[in-house]
Amino acid sequence: MSSTAAFCLLSTLGGYLVTSFLLLKYPALLHQRKKQRFLSRHISHRGGAGENLENTMAAFQHAVTIGTDMLELDCHITKDEQVVVSHDANLKRSTGINVNVSDLKYCELPPYLCKLDVPFQRACKCEGKDNRIPLLKEVFEAFPETPINIDIKVNNNVLIKKVSELVKQYKREHLTVWGNASSEIVEKCYKENSDIPILFSLQRVLLILGLFFTGLLPFVPIREQFFEIPMPSIILNIRIKPAVVKLYKLTEKTKVNSSSEDEDVPEPAVFFPSSLLMRKALFDHLTARGIQVYVWVLNEEHEYKRAFDLGATGVMTDYPTKLKDFLNNFSA
Repeated sequence: MSSTAAFCLLSTLGGYLVTSFLLLKYPALLHQRKKQRFLSRHISHRGGAGENLENTMAAFQHAVTIGTDMLELDCHITKDEQVVVSHDANLKRSTGINVNVSDLKYCELPPYLCKLDVPFQRACKCEGKDNRIPLLKEVFEAFPETPINIDIKVNNNVLIKKVSELVKQYKREHLTVWGNASSEIVEKCYKENSDIPILFSLQRVLLILGLFFTGLLPFVPIREQFFEIPMPSIILNIRIKPAVVKLYKLTEKTKVNSSSEDEDVPEPAVFFPSSLLMRKALFDHLTARGIQVYVWVLNEEHEYKRAFDLGATGVMTDYPTKLKDFLNNFSA
């Protein structure tokens, strides 16, 4: 390679790196900041599944009463095309009855069990008296001014259409965000009603990470308005670690005493995925473009602090009272 060609190559690369850095820090130079219809720091996961039975009116009412900024909930559709608030497609875990929501009419749905596991808090259960599966329209009617984050749990065209119709009926386009980890579901949501802001799908989250680490993110337009991601340590400790422990026990490759299931995943196992996903520069860039960054599902004060220190807009929790108390004493 001639010296001239090398100089041109280095100049081009240098120009790219400088431009990428500047646009990463100051995205308004290229992109118009998205208008934020609401701002949510305190998000109640399934209404606050650690303080009331998940996805019940009692949970939602409690969260709103203590001052949550947003309710997060899950939707399915019944046999008679009623949109219900329930996390699971099959009700075995939550009701004790092995039946699918889609196979029953709304009036046939069984009640929740009086005690349920807290999804993201190991070895914890929550009790409650309100065990009725509510309709989405009941939530809209009860909390007309509260932003709601809707997880469309199944790839069902009727469900997506019905949710859109309810959002329009209650004039909630400015107070609702919807989506799913599935890119196909998110695309259908956007095509059905582009006035409702959408979440990043898992595929899009991975793409954003790839663009960020290659320096291309500052040049790319973004349609979504809500970047919702897990804190890797939560997934590793709550979901993966117990499965690994059980696998070792079954294969007898190692002896694991009973106390080991309560131990955290070793720091090296957490560091790599955490270093990829939990990036302050990424969070700052997205928020500068008007994209809210939510981290889920955090239930301890040190987790709350880490998320906000990294620049997250909001935190999703099973314990709305604990998060509220933290925010009352936390200064970003």
